[in-house]
Amino acid sequence: MNGQAILENVRRYRGIASLYRQTAVFRPSQSWSLLEQAGEWEARALTELEAYFASRADHAVQFAA
Repeated sequence: MNGQAILENVRRYRGIASLYRQTAVFRPSQSWSLLEQAGEWEARALTELEAYFASRADHAVQFAA
């Protein structure tokens, strides 16, 4: 997967997390569940970012060698 696709996934995942947080404000009875789901989407975004930077670091090491 290329860098642009990874960053697009991060943007989507963070957008979904934001929607869950916004929904939690208007549904107090479900807020804990919605905030948990938002956290899961944020974790996915973080995993994607880590993969992105790891691939860039690997790529830089190949050029340096």
